[in-house]
Amino acid sequence: MRELSREMLRWSHNTIHIITPFDSGGSSAKLRKAFRMPAVGDIRNRLMALADRSLLGNEEIFRLFAHRLPKEASSGELQDELERMTKGNHRLVSCIPDPMRKIIRHHLQSFQDSMPSDFDLTGASIGNLVLAAGYLEHQRRMDPVIYIFSKLVQARGTVRPVVNKDMHLMAELDNGEVIIGQHLITGKETGPIHETIRSLRLTQTLEGRTVVDVPIRNKMKELIAEAELICYPIGSFYSSVVANLLPSGVGSAIAANSCSKVFVPNLGMDPEAKGLSVTDQIGILLGYLRRDAPNEIADAEILNFVLLDIKNGKYPGPIDQKLIRSWGLEIIDCSLVTEASSPYLDGAKLAEVLLSLT
Repeated sequence: MRELSREMLRWSHNTIHIITPFDSGGSSAKLRKAFRMPAVGDIRNRLMALADRSLLGNEEIFRLFAHRLPKEASSGELQDELERMTKGNHRLVSCIPDPMRKIIRHHLQSFQDSMPSDFDLTGASIGNLVLAAGYLEHQRRMDPVIYIFSKLVQARGTVRPVVNKDMHLMAELDNGEVIIGQHLITGKETGPIHETIRSLRLTQTLEGRTVVDVPIRNKMKELIAEAELICYPIGSFYSSVVANLLPSGVGSAIAANSCSKVFVPNLGMDPEAKGLSVTDQIGILLGYLRRDAPNEIADAEILNFVLLDIKNGKYPGPIDQKLIRSWGLEIIDCSLVTEASSPYLDGAKLAEVLLSLT
């Protein structure tokens, strides 16, 4: 998605990126536990992907936001490095021109003031710390801090979390096992899951199994209504794609927009899609999109195209083209994988095809 986002900048500065705020691993987990907040890591990543890096100071901000504190350092050493950043004495901060440097230093100081005494800075993402400080300063609202830093780096697109809530993903597997936490579902920290996911839902905490329903805000409905093309993109099938469809109102907002909708399946083996063919994934997508009104939302209102490179792409399981077309969907088979990008999709080619559908 980072490569695709960068390629889209060649054609448009009006793309809208709806991001899941449910990550529960890495440095995001520490911030979420300390402050009971949504995850900001994916928001930071997308803002940086959309940043105009040709502007004075943006390359330096990019390096700072991508920097992580060492994993092998004492608590005192970590505190010292963060303090040097706050004072502007650190090499990654001192090279950033004003007023951007002052804004970043202010947020780093704000984070230090809010940070619990036992907060573990090991491996902390500086960009995440800065965004977390802005979130806390703005009465736990995400929109103002995203706006500030979008302007700061001149992000050429709109980035928003699907909901501004502290929630977690809960997956039920085919064998009845329940897994809570995106970090466990992705398998990045514990190894891949060994059963097919039966269902994905939202829960309030990592400890409880109570399913919660959260509606999207009117602002999110308006963003969806503005789209000239809606894309269910490459990415971890459940934690990146399906997760964005879980809040109530997403499916009905998409159905209300008459623009084209396209699904771009992953190539290769997605650990979250174990046991699922592309055809299976399409059926699952349609099911989650119809949840707002199962008897009222038609397939044609929520999905129109499936984008494939059958010749060069390696997809999981057989592709039942006859069944897919029987659902009223059109398969667009085109060149998406190049020799240089193989075995993955080429971002430039994918961007061109998506824009041709608007």
